[in-house]
Amino acid sequence: MSTTNTSLSDRTAVCSWSLQPASPQDLIAKLQAAGVRRVQLALDPLREAPGVWGETAALFRQNGVTIVSGMFGCVGEDYTTLQTIRDTGGIAPDATWEQNWTNIRATAALARELGLKLVTFHAGFLPHDEQDPGFAKMLRRLSETADAFQTAQLALGLETGQETAPALARLLQQLKRPNVGVNFDPANMILYDKGDPIAALQTLGPWLRQVHIKDARRTRVPGTWGEEVVVGTGEVNWPAFFTTLERLNFKGDFVIEREAGNQRVADVRTAREVIARAGRAS
Repeated sequence: MSTTNTSLSDRTAVCSWSLQPASPQDLIAKLQAAGVRRVQLALDPLREAPGVWGETAALFRQNGVTIVSGMFGCVGEDYTTLQTIRDTGGIAPDATWEQNWTNIRATAALARELGLKLVTFHAGFLPHDEQDPGFAKMLRRLSETADAFQTAQLALGLETGQETAPALARLLQQLKRPNVGVNFDPANMILYDKGDPIAALQTLGPWLRQVHIKDARRTRVPGTWGEEVVVGTGEVNWPAFFTTLERLNFKGDFVIEREAGNQRVADVRTAREVIARAGRAS
C-alpha cells in the first residue's frame, strides 16, 4: 500500500453503538479509553431522547470528538435469526413503513443540523428476482428515502449483507441516485453467508462511501447466523481488504464496529491496531 500509517489512523473511527453508551458523556469517556476521537453516531437516540442526547454536538466540540457520519435504524427490526431480520428489517415491511418514513425525514433534518455529509442504514431484504413485486416496492421506497436525504444535502450509505454484491449493484444501477452508495461491511458478507468479502468489495467499488472494520466466521449450518469475532481472529482477509481499497482509490473512513462480546473498548483497540498495521505495511 502507498497509504501511510498516519493517514489510515487519521481516517479511523468507531461506531457509537459499539460502545453501548448511556449518555454522550459516557460515549466520550469510552472513546477516550479506546483511543479514538472520531465517531459514526447513532442518530436515533438524539431523535428519541433529546433530553439525554441533545447536547451531544456541543460536548463533542468541547472534547475534540469529530462525527464522521451518522446511522439510523428502522422500527421493529428483529435480528434473532436470519429469517426474522429478513421479515422485519429496514424499509421492506409494509407494517412499519409509515413510521419509518416519518423517522427518515426527521433523521435527515437532524443530520443536516449536525453538519453531516453521510448517513448509513440497513435498507432491508432486497428480492433477488427483479420480477418480484417486492423489488419494485423497495426501489420506490429507496428512491423516496434517497430524495429526502438529497434534499438535506446528504449522501446515503446502504449497509451490505442481506443480499449478494451483484444483487446490490443491480439495485444501485436501477436506483439512479448519485447520493446513494455503500457502507461496506466485510463481516456482514460472512455473517449472512452472501459471498466472499473481497470479491464483493471489488463489485461494489464504484459505490463505496465508507467501510466498517468488523470480523466474523461463517456459519457451518446454512440458514443460521455466522459468528462475529474480534477483528483479526475471523475469516476476513485483512491484507487483501486494505490492498483492494487502495487499488479502488478509496478515500473514505475506516469505522470500527463491534456488536458482540463484553469488552467492547478492548476490542475496538485491537481493531485500531489492525488498521495501524495495514498502514505500517505500506
